[in-house]
Amino acid sequence: MMEANRKVKQLDRWAWVVSILVLIGVIMMRRIKISTGMDFSFLPPFHATVNAITFFVLIAGYRAIRAGEVARHKFRMSLALILSVIFLVSYVVYHITTPETRFGGEGAIRYLYFFLLITHVLLAAGILPFILFTFIRGYAGVIDRHRKLARWVFPVWAYVAATGPLCYLMLMPYYA
Repeated sequence: MMEANRKVKQLDRWAWVVSILVLIGVIMMRRIKISTGMDFSFLPPFHATVNAITFFVLIAGYRAIRAGEVARHKFRMSLALILSVIFLVSYVVYHITTPETRFGGEGAIRYLYFFLLITHVLLAAGILPFILFTFIRGYAGVIDRHRKLARWVFPVWAYVAATGPLCYLMLMPYYA
C-alpha cells in the first residue's frame, strides 16, 4: 500500500504539471495565430463527434463498473481519456490556425448558448487535474480514493463531454 501511495504522489505531481501546461496552452491559443495555408474547417464537427463519443464511452464505463466488470470499466475509461487527449490536441490546433466563430443567435437561445458555453469552458478547465487524479488512483489500485473522486468527477466530465457537441450544434450555422 505504501508503494501505491508513493506512486500516486509521483503521478499526482505529473498530473499537476500536465494540467497547468494544458491550461496555459489553451489560454495562449487565443493569443497565438499561425497561418498554415491549410483549411481546418473540418475540425469543429470532428471535435463534436469526439466529445459525443467520449460521453457515450463514459456512460458505458460507468455501466461496466456498476455491473462489476472491472476490466471493461478500465478499458472504457482509458478510451475516454485517450479520446479527450485527441480532442484537446485537435482543439488547440484548430484555434491557433483558424479565426474565432462568433455566435449570432438572439434572445433566449443566446442566453442558453452562453450558459452552456461558459459552464462547459469553466468546468473543462477545472476538471482536468481531477480526471487525472481519478485515473491515477484507479491505475495504482487505490480504489477507495478512486471511488471518492469518481463520484463527482464522472458527472462533471460527462457534462463537459455532452455540452461540447451541444455548443457546436448551436454555433454550427455561424461557421464560415
